[in-house]
Amino acid sequence: MPVLPQELIRAKRDGGRLPADGIAAFVAGVSDGSISEGQAAAFAMAVFFQGLDADERAALTRAMADSGRVLSWSSLPGPVLDKHSTGGVGDKVSLMLAPIVAACGGYVPMISGRGLGHTGGTLDKLDAIPGYTTTPDLPTFERVVRDAGCAVIGQTDDLAPADRRLYAIRDVTATVESIPLIVASILSKKLAAGLQGLVMDVKTGTGAFMAGLDDARALADAIAETANRAGLPTVALVTDMNQVLGRSAGNALEVREAIDFLTGAGRELRLLDVTLALAGEMLVLGGLADSPAEGVTQAAAALDDGRAAERFATMVAALGGPSDLLERPGDHLPKAAVVRSVHPGAAGTVTAIDTRALGLAVIELGGGRRGVTDTIDYAVGLDAVAGIGEAVDGNRPIARVHARTDGDAERAAEAVRRAVTVDGKPSSSGPAVIERRTGERQ
Repeated sequence: MPVLPQELIRAKRDGGRLPADGIAAFVAGVSDGSISEGQAAAFAMAVFFQGLDADERAALTRAMADSGRVLSWSSLPGPVLDKHSTGGVGDKVSLMLAPIVAACGGYVPMISGRGLGHTGGTLDKLDAIPGYTTTPDLPTFERVVRDAGCAVIGQTDDLAPADRRLYAIRDVTATVESIPLIVASILSKKLAAGLQGLVMDVKTGTGAFMAGLDDARALADAIAETANRAGLPTVALVTDMNQVLGRSAGNALEVREAIDFLTGAGRELRLLDVTLALAGEMLVLGGLADSPAEGVTQAAAALDDGRAAERFATMVAALGGPSDLLERPGDHLPKAAVVRSVHPGAAGTVTAIDTRALGLAVIELGGGRRGVTDTIDYAVGLDAVAGIGEAVDGNRPIARVHARTDGDAERAAEAVRRAVTVDGKPSSSGPAVIERRTGERQ
């Protein structure tokens, strides 16, 4: 006899263990709409507080992956690989990583998400590119992956539809940080994409959902364990999010930084370290490199000789974007009406950053969503953001604000000043890549 949705919610609310068939039925209801938004939100909150064990987590992941079509890439001549980040402020790594790995012989069908909470989403960044289609039909997606070696898109109606609905609900119900829900959301899309290898970028620090290192380790291990149990070889890197990754936070601004990164016009070192480390792991999983170090060398070569930039340009044009975006980004990306430098009250060194507060400042500018139906201003955000250990003064600002109005700019400038600690003492940041996790006992 079918279990009523409210009884399943009640069971988890009270700390009970859910049967696999009950989870599958609930996920099917999320997909077809028979489960209401309120019930889905209540389920997410119950899981947030009570958690899921390894079997429940695996059952939820499989049910969400099987809620739609599962792709097959058997005709491709190379390994099918992907990366996923748990989200951070200024994290534009996917925009460079997918074409880098494609240039090294991998195929990257990357199904990404939109912003969650204070973090930006890869799809929101790509939507800043005029004409770029983040929701192509599946034949187009498959063609672009085959021709360009990579395609970064959002979930279509056919791929993990249950996750698409639950993802939007989590964003506005304060249930983003739940490890079981994060694991199921990430891996359902990756399993549906038909991958042969996955590398996770699990963020920790003031701008991460898992601010504490132990929490980040737990998430990295949960994802790797669940994925490997499901037959998807997975490695996780725990990386630092105690400061903006790169120099920008905001959709069009991050696309511009990614273009500069690919073309060699500018590469912030921490962003470079994280991108190459992830690429190295992906190439090992795909059998294209014998060690992460060898993979990093291959990835750096593809970046430096322009092959990665060519793959990015091919992908953008194939998905409807401008064919000359790399050559003329300023002609295509939206620009804010007001640009204002934010200087410190006194000269000094950046010693600490409340990175989450910077992400929220971008949302307040209009660069993210407060509700499911909110629209985004792709032009607004921050750039020229100073990192920990950098000197700031009347000439070198803490950041520049890109805003719609003078009032918006002033409010964001004050938020930036509050979020960034400037001291007279010298300071340095820790490594961008903290450690590697495989889901096994460390």
